[in-house]
Amino acid sequence: METLRMFVNGQAMSGGSLNAALEGAHFLGPAETAPRYRFYSVRDEFPGLHPVPSGGRAVPGELYAVTYAILRDHLLPGEPPELELGAIELADGSGSLCMRMRAESLTLPGVADISDAGGWRAHLAAR
Repeated sequence: METLRMFVNGQAMSGGSLNAALEGAHFLGPAETAPRYRFYSVRDEFPGLHPVPSGGRAVPGELYAVTYAILRDHLLPGEPPELELGAIELADGSGSLCMRMRAESLTLPGVADISDAGGWRAHLAAR
């Protein structure tokens, strides 16, 4: 069965409330994006990253090998409308799928730039 690499950086990470959506996926380990993204909190409910031409940060998360069925049937249906599936660059220069902030979502009420927080878990711990 063909698999895709999926980078997660919020509640789908190990121990998160949405990690069950990755049941059956193979955990590849911790990972980090290339420093080309800004990281946002949406109402402190979930994070999203967005590519920027400059001033980006590396965002920590986890990498999984997922099947199309896991992606289609379990992971994507639970994603909020502020996010969309896209491709990102990881710190090692390779690519991965990831849920990213839609550009039009960046200016919605309740969206805050948390790029310097050190990741989603660090942001939640500091609240």
